[in-house]
Amino acid sequence: MSENMQHWWQNAVVYQIYPKSFQDSNGDGIGDLQGIISRLDYLKELGIDAIWLSPVYQSPQDDNGYDISDYQAIDPMFGTLDDMEELIREAKKRDIRIVMDLVLNHSSDEHRWFLEAKKSRENPYHDYYVWRDGEEGTPPNDMKAIFDGSAWEWVPEVQQYYFHQFSVKQPDLNWENPKVRREIYDMILWWMDKGVGGFRLDVIDQIAKEPDRRITGNGPRLHEFIRELSKETFQKGDYMTVGEAWGANPERAKLYSNPDGSEFSMVFQFEHMMLEEQPGKEKWDVAPLPFVKMKGILAKWQNELYGCGWNSLFWDNHDLPRIVSRWGNEKEYREVSAKMLATLLHGMQGTPYVYQGEELGMTNVRFSDISQYQDIEIRNMYKRRIEAGYSKEEILESIYARGRDNARTPMQWNDGKHAGFTEGTPWIGVNPNYTEINVEKELADEDSVFHYYQKLIRLRKELDVLVKGRFELLLPEDEQIFAYTRTEGETQVLVCVNFFEEPVECALLEEWKDARVLIQNYEGTFGSEMRPYEAVMLLKEN
Repeated sequence: MSENMQHWWQNAVVYQIYPKSFQDSNGDGIGDLQGIISRLDYLKELGIDAIWLSPVYQSPQDDNGYDISDYQAIDPMFGTLDDMEELIREAKKRDIRIVMDLVLNHSSDEHRWFLEAKKSRENPYHDYYVWRDGEEGTPPNDMKAIFDGSAWEWVPEVQQYYFHQFSVKQPDLNWENPKVRREIYDMILWWMDKGVGGFRLDVIDQIAKEPDRRITGNGPRLHEFIRELSKETFQKGDYMTVGEAWGANPERAKLYSNPDGSEFSMVFQFEHMMLEEQPGKEKWDVAPLPFVKMKGILAKWQNELYGCGWNSLFWDNHDLPRIVSRWGNEKEYREVSAKMLATLLHGMQGTPYVYQGEELGMTNVRFSDISQYQDIEIRNMYKRRIEAGYSKEEILESIYARGRDNARTPMQWNDGKHAGFTEGTPWIGVNPNYTEINVEKELADEDSVFHYYQKLIRLRKELDVLVKGRFELLLPEDEQIFAYTRTEGETQVLVCVNFFEEPVECALLEEWKDARVLIQNYEGTFGSEMRPYEAVMLLKEN
């Protein structure tokens, strides 16, 4: 295993920033690059090594910046290219790298390529996108877009349909065209010259689509395209690259994250995050978490990628609800359950990701009216379900549980106006609990969720076993305890948590009673009875 441990990102902890909601510097209610620069010292104190920045490129913002109209310009709402270059420089001074978010499956319909493409079939840019002949009102097939409606849109000027997997304003790029690929590589090299430290690749497993065969994810040429992309760009340095791959399984992930560097550093896979979804139903129809199954899935990924791939470790991101509200207890045990979830994740092998506010134990939000929500997915679902006869209350409960805006409310810096996020009117409402949950309060409390995350991040830097050690799941059928070991040579770490509110007996802890406590989320000694959401990480060195 040790020969594979040679990249900075294998020892790193990454912090995801959703720029619109992090820190506003000019009072317009929208977070921006200067706001991020002003908070770099906070991130340095937390101990992170890289910032994954959700898209800040020029965009009409139909899908919050994932619809890019110019890959080499910064959207004015976030600042200027000079601000971006300053952010890269200032982060570097603090040993923090900037990881850009690349959206390569589609562009905005306002991108100059698409504006040209729809002028005529003879236009040199026409073949940059996926077109099919047809008649108005009769799409090529019945494929649906992820954001509802048909995946095909009629363009009268060319008497053709274009394909879009997401919003109608996000036409899919045609990766079969080598000119498209070359344009993309040149753009990435341009950003590499600016000094970025890596890239997160949005829905990258969708680029080899074959819509005539109804194939979107994992198309036949996917890995061919990715290997060419990597060879032409990322392999020119030690860049961190992470592909978002909803359709990944361990076998595919071994290709994506092959230690030979032929594709990416790692992928985001979501098998553990989709466990509450029911077959044939939408993500909004939430079922209870199958806990034992979740343990098995996480163990599978840990073991199958050991020595031949690399895991991304995450609970939260800009598309997911807040983990403490989802699998913890946001009321009576908010802090202790947030710490439990952090312990469980950060003890595993892979690169941990902390989503902004996760290190505070920020929670989901419960807005009372649909007008307070900004997300296109939420709004489309609300309209469709109202028309289908659902009650407003039923729909809001689904949004409270699974809506993407749960992760997008402003960062809670202090208990002042708008949580210190802006002097203006925030683009989306602040979670009302900001007076209790905020950075200022947590920095002042040595026992806070923030300081717990800070300690977990520090432990990762100090202990090789947390980076290199082999994973073994213990008590696989236990319906309340999640326990595993990490072993490297003579060193072994035990991570043991009570995932639920009910106290539970754990004989395993008796066997480890003389071990050194690395971190725990309750004060005092631990015993064989585990308290609600109790977590311990213990060390034995033979």
